[in-house]
Amino acid sequence: MQEMTGAECTVRLLERQGITTVAGIPGGTNLPLYDALSRSEKITHILARHEQGAGFIAQGMARTTGKPAVCLATSGPGATNLLTAIADAKLDSVPLVCITGQVPTPLIGTDAFQEVDTYGMSIPVTKHNFLVRSAGELLTVIPEAFRIAASGRPGPVLIDIPRDVQMEEIAFDAFPEPAIADAPPVVSDDEITKAAQMINSAARPVLWVGGGVVAAKADAICKKIAETASMPVTMTLMGLSAVPRDHTLNIGMLGMHAERYTNMAMEGCDLIVAAGVRFDDRATGKVNEFCPNAKVIHIDIDHCELDKLRSASLGILGDIKDVFSRLLPKLEAKPRTEWVGYIKALKTAFPPHAPQDSGFDSPQKFIRLVGELSDDSTIVTTDVGKHQMWTAQSYPFTAGSQWLTSGGLGTMGFGLPVAIGAALAEPDRKVLCFSGDGSILMNMQELATAVEHNVNVTVVLLNNQCLGLVHQQQELFFDGNVFSSEYPVALDYVTILRGFGWHVCDLAEDCNEEILAQALATNGPCLIHMPVSREEKVLPMVPPGAANRVMIGGDTNG
Repeated sequence: MQEMTGAECTVRLLERQGITTVAGIPGGTNLPLYDALSRSEKITHILARHEQGAGFIAQGMARTTGKPAVCLATSGPGATNLLTAIADAKLDSVPLVCITGQVPTPLIGTDAFQEVDTYGMSIPVTKHNFLVRSAGELLTVIPEAFRIAASGRPGPVLIDIPRDVQMEEIAFDAFPEPAIADAPPVVSDDEITKAAQMINSAARPVLWVGGGVVAAKADAICKKIAETASMPVTMTLMGLSAVPRDHTLNIGMLGMHAERYTNMAMEGCDLIVAAGVRFDDRATGKVNEFCPNAKVIHIDIDHCELDKLRSASLGILGDIKDVFSRLLPKLEAKPRTEWVGYIKALKTAFPPHAPQDSGFDSPQKFIRLVGELSDDSTIVTTDVGKHQMWTAQSYPFTAGSQWLTSGGLGTMGFGLPVAIGAALAEPDRKVLCFSGDGSILMNMQELATAVEHNVNVTVVLLNNQCLGLVHQQQELFFDGNVFSSEYPVALDYVTILRGFGWHVCDLAEDCNEEILAQALATNGPCLIHMPVSREEKVLPMVPPGAANRVMIGGDTNG
């Protein structure tokens, strides 16, 4: 017979799920849980400086390993601070288990100190959530939370545990078995055969891959599919690392900040093989004008995505890696010389806006240089802004790269804590975080967390003293009425980060490749500070709400 408190039971159940690291902040309503956690010999606690930071640190671990990660917060403001990271995980399909404290059960609904309806507020931004009413429920709730988070399309699950439930004594015979993810849906042979026939008979097919391909670890088989069928590959922002940047069939990211020739190639295709994508507006532009003459094979693990925004000629509900593995032997090896030649001609007529060489002449060249000087196994994170799009356009991703970025929610402040989580999960790999001066301020407090754990994170700060993408849209679409997007006070980030204990390389003082290489080789937290002109724009660009064929920049006239 096992006897323990609800808090002790929670910690033991986390241990049994294989959790070795959790991020969080203690507070009044989760102190019993923290008291029990202090006695765990298997779990290391990462004391974040803000609950949003804790959520993103957990995301960094989950996105890197593909397994559910755990974050902790107290009730009230602790829980509400966590919600942004949870919403981000929901939109990007990241498996999290978020455990929050709650006021004692008799006080729920009384407007008690630090009480909010965490359960109600979290419903729209979680895959599932629980309000635990008794300690005995924890034996089923916690394994179920891990099963739900990891099954099918991954996502965040929240468990709200009142303080009295954490302190309640329970007795039980044995722990439940650790949860495992559900088996994926079974795809019929007929669906695989039909998909193969559609690809084999297409004259101008395109393989469009998204975050689902990365999450399914299907990048290697994805590349084989493309090579066998001579199918050009385009990617969403989330899918950029699925195919190496310099592969001959890689035609780059599509959508709002695609190369002009990429969006034009999509206009000319007759079949889209869409794998692990959501047909979201940043990729499709005006969706009813997106590739109107193309048939669509849509492969996804989430049945809700099939036919949601674009009707599919063939919708396949299943695991992408399994579908691709069964599809590959049925594909005919075709050179598709005319189609590949047409895309080459487009690329010649509308050359890539992102530079193909590296250097210090532009942010894009600089980002490519950073990538060329970095190891192929580097994990790359970004915040959100111009630097994110420049990195998406220019970083030389290889087969060993991992790319962690906030795609669906577009959260400023994402990059640094996610980089910390990635470094904790993979301590032998370098983590690069491309950030902007606007974004780095959003979760700057986690600079202390990085130093505390000496994580191998290098922040590349592109500093233009403004909210870059906001500034650009005000210039282009609001008659140049730049308002509240420029910072009137230029902060000294070099001094600030030195104050946090970071190594610093200031390229404003001396800008050469040798100094940059030395900074990238530094172990532990390191800042590379690179000033950038406000006038540097992210181009090409599809205006918000327009079709992808309507692009600013990237044509033969520049």
